[in-house]
Amino acid sequence: MTLNSKNIETNKHIELSIQISLNGLSFCILENDTQTISFLKRITLSKKQNPFELLEQLKGIFISEKALHADFNKVTLIHVNELATLVPETLFNENCLSDYLKFNAKILKSDFIAFDSIKSNNSVNVYVPYVNINNYIYEKFGAFNYKHFSTVLIENLLLEEKNNTNAKMFVHVETTHFEIIVVQQGQLVLYNSFEFKTKEDFIYYILFTAEQLNLTPDTLQLVLLGLINANDTLYNIAYKYIRHVHIYNKTQKYKYSTPTNTNHSNYALTHSF
Repeated sequence: MTLNSKNIETNKHIELSIQISLNGLSFCILENDTQTISFLKRITLSKKQNPFELLEQLKGIFISEKALHADFNKVTLIHVNELATLVPETLFNENCLSDYLKFNAKILKSDFIAFDSIKSNNSVNVYVPYVNINNYIYEKFGAFNYKHFSTVLIENLLLEEKNNTNAKMFVHVETTHFEIIVVQQGQLVLYNSFEFKTKEDFIYYILFTAEQLNLTPDTLQLVLLGLINANDTLYNIAYKYIRHVHIYNKTQKYKYSTPTNTNHSNYALTHSF
């Protein structure tokens, strides 16, 4: 989804990607000429915000972070929430957006509903963006792209797995929720998002999903990414019940101006360019 706008003088070599959720904000700057990520910052909020509080947080960060004062040639905004659903392209009707969401998400009549086309899956991702955040980014930068978090995950993981015939479950972990993406023979088998509070919640949803898809814990290939590492409790409980557990470790195409020990904790943000 793209918002068009005024012409502004920009630096043709840098792009900004922003990830927005009610629990936090993340920022990434890519220098195109050197294919280097020169700025990467994640801010976790102490409590869940509402969209109006989140906007004030965002404004404050743009004031305090000098790296964000540049004129970027491209800006991408990623919306993270559970208000999204996938619709087969053949069944999609732009006049029925609220109908797709109302059965699995709590939406209001006043909500603005957007959609992303996912060509690799022949589907459309219908979702509710944070309109006040969109408006602020438009006023600040002019034209920008925005999409749902799950769109970025699905597009990139399908691309990476297009030649892999075996079933693989990816679990992307955030602070209060995680996404499950199951891919087999280059096709999306399942996408879903789950809220969790305990490690028991975490493993329950993974094992339940695997059972529904007839994937056994002894043969399932589980790949973890996002806010997780091989030393924390979520990894340990997954490894207790599932034989093949891996932390995502594919080489990124970008360099980092500041060395990083992981290439999976900001997967959607760094794969959105």
